[in-house]
Amino acid sequence: ARTGWLGALQDRQVGRAIAAIHRDPAHPWTVASLAAVAAVSRSAFAARFSERVGMPALQYVTQWRMHLALGWLRARQGESLAQLAARAGYQSEAAFSRAFKRVNGMSPGAAQRLGGG
Repeated sequence: ARTGWLGALQDRQVGRAIAAIHRDPAHPWTVASLAAVAAVSRSAFAARFSERVGMPALQYVTQWRMHLALGWLRARQGESLAQLAARAGYQSEAAFSRAFKRVNGMSPGAAQRLGGG
């Protein structure tokens, strides 16, 4: 059985949730809202997602947002950090910066400098 998000796309319910996260990363996702997208109960969704993807759903949401943000920072063309934070679903630059550093191991400014932005 394939694991990770790519393999999880083959699972009908989990695949729907992953597709929704990828389509709208800034949405204020909750386990309940993702379970609704998947059309299963909250508890069944949480267990199934973790089993198929290898991490809890909201951790995946954060990982996906920070993956996108890293690319956005490296290719940044005039967007402020606040605008990038909002694109990633964060209401404050501080919360975005903390999550970014926790996931990517560097500050948003360091990532931008590495990317030549």
